[in-house]
Amino acid sequence: IIAFNINLVLFANNSDDCIGCCEPDDMCTVMMAGKDATLDGSTLTLQTADCGICDFTFRFVPAMDFEEGAMRKIYAKSQYAAWPTPEEVGGPIENIEDIYHEEWYTGIETPQVEHTYSYIHAVFGNINEKQLGINESTIGCRSEIRNPNAQICITELTMLAMERCDTAREAVQLMGEIAEKYGYGGHDSGEMLAVSDPEEVWAFEIMPVGPLWTPESGKPGAVWAAQRVSDDEVSFCPNESRIAEIDLDDPDNFMASSNVITFAVEQGFYDSASGEPFRFNLAYSPKTDSAISSRGSRARMWRLFDLVAPSKEFSAELPNNEYPFSVKPDQKITVQDFMIMSRDNYEGTQFAPGEGVSGGPFGNPRYYGYYIRLDEKDYSYPRTISKNTAEYTTIVQLRNWLPDEIGGILWIALGGQDTSCYMPLYAGVNDIPESFALGNHWEMNRDSARKAMDYVDFHTAVAYNVMIEDVKAAQFKWEGNALTKTSAVDLKAYDLYLQAPVQAKQYLTDYCIDNANQVVDAWWQLGDDLFVKYNHFRIYTMEDGEGKAGRINLPEWYQRLIIEKDNLTPIE
Repeated sequence: IIAFNINLVLFANNSDDCIGCCEPDDMCTVMMAGKDATLDGSTLTLQTADCGICDFTFRFVPAMDFEEGAMRKIYAKSQYAAWPTPEEVGGPIENIEDIYHEEWYTGIETPQVEHTYSYIHAVFGNINEKQLGINESTIGCRSEIRNPNAQICITELTMLAMERCDTAREAVQLMGEIAEKYGYGGHDSGEMLAVSDPEEVWAFEIMPVGPLWTPESGKPGAVWAAQRVSDDEVSFCPNESRIAEIDLDDPDNFMASSNVITFAVEQGFYDSASGEPFRFNLAYSPKTDSAISSRGSRARMWRLFDLVAPSKEFSAELPNNEYPFSVKPDQKITVQDFMIMSRDNYEGTQFAPGEGVSGGPFGNPRYYGYYIRLDEKDYSYPRTISKNTAEYTTIVQLRNWLPDEIGGILWIALGGQDTSCYMPLYAGVNDIPESFALGNHWEMNRDSARKAMDYVDFHTAVAYNVMIEDVKAAQFKWEGNALTKTSAVDLKAYDLYLQAPVQAKQYLTDYCIDNANQVVDAWWQLGDDLFVKYNHFRIYTMEDGEGKAGRINLPEWYQRLIIEKDNLTPIE
């Protein structure tokens, strides 16, 4: 009931008092790159978790063994509900049920496997010790097929995949089978998961099948499709279904539920006699906007394709559902490219929210959400890739030339991408920084890594285009340091792994925790430094041991606006 009421509040976008509200199907961006599309041969996926009120904490779940005949409880965990705190767990996680609240238990149990893998999770399962990665984007579905009575949610599907699967293909099949058997929906509508391993990247899209479905019907309790991203291409999901035509005679590149077409025909979403090819996105989650028609609120599709393949000259007027599923990038992609793209605010384009009056005198692109409401009228507003309401951003980097424990890296940036810092966690760690598991939106906690990032973000908003340069310098230092060190850390971990895998895992754990602790301390210090340097809208500096102070200058266009709006006259 609590989770349901949270959803009602979150989605009540028709209220003038709805501060910080966002569209329910417009809260995460996913990027995907096949192994031959990247410079180093790794597969890459990224998710910006742009919820705004979700739990932003991370947990490490250890590998576990179970006796024959053991059962696994199924839980229905809303994306907007908080995980149990470390205090509630009472120590390290020792049983899978430690990470769930009992009120989420659905009453359903499924046979447990003998051994489950260790993994790291936030709202969703992110990466396990076998180099299986998952990132998520909500894509929505037709309202008539939502199923609030279903017991399987997208969060639980990702957790089960993390526990049991070695490969992306296996994870897609498992999640599809479980959803079909027990019924998918509950808190969730249409969802997309970027499911990856060192060899393949798959886009998995799943929809409910309506509120009247029951297990006794003998029909699948979900409808889903999956498409593999070509090894030499990149693909994106900015909260819109990306799978169009599917070729079930090509199992190397497509998978789907048995009802993927028949259910659409039954519901009247597709006329099989029309002669038109079946398109998954048009059948179950039809959206026709373009960057231009939506006045920038649906511009991410155009922007992402244009960033990686400018030679294709994709038009901002092209409807988003007509973009190709994937494209070959003009240049091979790196982890750092994904970091930079996650911070994009449409700079230099017609949709840039920071380059006009809406950005204020200091070009802040984050003043507004999705639209402006005034005088009972709504005005569309650009929705950028970077969002200061992001809970976190995760980049899953998977490499086939290294053992799984060393080959997989989860890069995590907590909070708004443009003021945060990416920190690596290797797949083989046996613990994560304590600060990653602490904090919430409603309390200050100086032991929380996320709050350190928010501390910097809050200060930067005061004079954004001036102060963001200090943030960029810190990002260059700390992210650059981690990226540069990766090859050396890989090599040392591999040498240890050949002799003692346990020692290699401990080395990776110590490295990741030490690096994260240094970054978090640096961000608290950065927040203090911003406060001191830019206090009172001045710039306080030290030159040759002498303190100096100057003003932060307002741009000329803003000064002219003040003169006009405030009716100022020249001094005689």
